[in-house]
Amino acid sequence: AHVPVLIDQEGGRVARLRGPHWLEWPRLVDTLERLSPNAAAEAIALRFRLIAGELADLGIDVDCMPMLDVPRAESHDIVTDRIIGRDPAEITRMGVLIADALRDGGVLSVIKHIPGHGRATVDSHLGLPRVDAPLDALIETDFQPFRDLRHELMAMTAHIVFDALDPLAPATLSAPAVSAIRGIIGFDGLLMTDDISMGALTGPVERDAGQALAAGCDMVLHCNGDMGEMRALAEVVPALSGRALQRAEAVEAARPAPAPFDRAAALRQYRALTGFDPVSGGQTERAD
Repeated sequence: AHVPVLIDQEGGRVARLRGPHWLEWPRLVDTLERLSPNAAAEAIALRFRLIAGELADLGIDVDCMPMLDVPRAESHDIVTDRIIGRDPAEITRMGVLIADALRDGGVLSVIKHIPGHGRATVDSHLGLPRVDAPLDALIETDFQPFRDLRHELMAMTAHIVFDALDPLAPATLSAPAVSAIRGIIGFDGLLMTDDISMGALTGPVERDAGQALAAGCDMVLHCNGDMGEMRALAEVVPALSGRALQRAEAVEAARPAPAPFDRAAALRQYRALTGFDPVSGGQTERAD
């Protein structure tokens, strides 16, 4: 059976494939701030089509992008270094472009970090963020890009406590939060946890994994490579079944074939638009 291979390949701060063997990219927000809206949209679509080409060459067929978190002034830089827009409408627009560009290259998307990581003032790799915003504010801003892209096939949770949803547990481990993801946001695709070994969760990983599945997550991600943790998880995480299996089968059935693509022409076009060369990872003279 085919087993999807997932990667976090955003470019910028989070890139598992880096130069000189693979293309290097600036922060997405730098592209947005330097270019007109139309030029930025074109550049970002080219960027993710090129990323998809590299991933497909390696047999990687799922990229954990786009990141739909809506930033605020107080957001931790783990968010602001990686944003794809400043407000919900811009994030939606760029999120659609990214998902479409990846799909054109034969790569599926995972929208993240649902229901929204933008208000976090703590890096969830290290600690547990808590958000005390009222539900109506969350619905109006944080949830909106996820609602707009709710028909994407996969999503990744946020390790954040939302007092308005469940003051006792982070969204990944919270049945009320997962209910809001399914109900208020309307996402009915394959829901996976963020890395279950992150510092936001207190562990042990097998306990947190069980709580995530009981809360309504379909799958558990474990990303730190610790063999002992992987063995412990393998003992407690069951095979996919029921609705979770149906969602996974829908993902597999939708796996796209790459469309024809001129990589060299796309690189030339990206350089001309942005003044940045992903091959060297440096600035060039931009054609205005």
